[in-house]
Amino acid sequence: MNFFVEEISPRRLDVYLSEKLSVTRSHVQKLIADGLITVEGAKVKASFKLTGGEEIFIAEVDAAEVEYLPENLPLDILYEDADLIVVNKARGMTVHPAETVKRGTLVNALLYHCKDLSGINGVKRPGIVHRLDKDTSGVMVVAKTDTAHLSLAAQIKDKIATRTYRAIVHGVLSDNAGIITGAIGRDKVDRKKMAITPDGKPAVTEFKVLERFENFSYVECKLQTGRTHQIRVHMAAIGHPLLGDTKYTARKNPFDISGQALHSHTLSLIHPTTAEKKFFTAPLPDDMIKILNKLKG
Repeated sequence: MNFFVEEISPRRLDVYLSEKLSVTRSHVQKLIADGLITVEGAKVKASFKLTGGEEIFIAEVDAAEVEYLPENLPLDILYEDADLIVVNKARGMTVHPAETVKRGTLVNALLYHCKDLSGINGVKRPGIVHRLDKDTSGVMVVAKTDTAHLSLAAQIKDKIATRTYRAIVHGVLSDNAGIITGAIGRDKVDRKKMAITPDGKPAVTEFKVLERFENFSYVECKLQTGRTHQIRVHMAAIGHPLLGDTKYTARKNPFDISGQALHSHTLSLIHPTTAEKKFFTAPLPDDMIKILNKLKG
């Protein structure tokens, strides 16, 4: 796969590709070190400065290198064509393999269902453009081709693609709607958690109250940015942590739900090939529906 760099202020190659492809900088640096990324046909260092107009080539990953096995797992497919596949991820399913989880992931299921997935994110995360936490359910788009991956990643980065979430939170919000801002980075004490920190990355979440109950609220959240655990951190920061979120609150969960009550509800994007506006909705999962019915009752 090759593409030309748009006119930019001088920027390091690894920084530019990390942002453009929505992958980690360390992953880009490894690809560069392995000689899989070249600029104008030549191998360069990660610190190489781009100014615009350069042609970048990223070598395709050989399917034989895939370290993780396809698995015939249930897959709720909302839409599929030659460029992308949109799924409704189940709560409790990890998106991609890691050192501690190598089976039963969404990637394992995708590898069984479709043989061709974008190789930009490497053999461990084929096709993955954006992620959902293990215990967050809902709509996700996966790229089948590198061209589609580049387009979708750019749309998310440039806020062309939009996502809304539904959540049940502790407490009764007084405002009908609002915007939460606060840079998010690693928690200084617990590195497994995220937190609002002065040196974090800018993060903005819009929220709207859909329904109020005695001790809980049902809300819709829209991401202006896509930081790790963003909705969970921001809602906890304003005193309304997500129901079932044991990482960011010690409040009691009186309902039958494993993990936070958070669902990726809608996703809109421009189709990478046809340029058609696409809109996808993942229905609320049964566990959240049952909780809402109990709260209403």
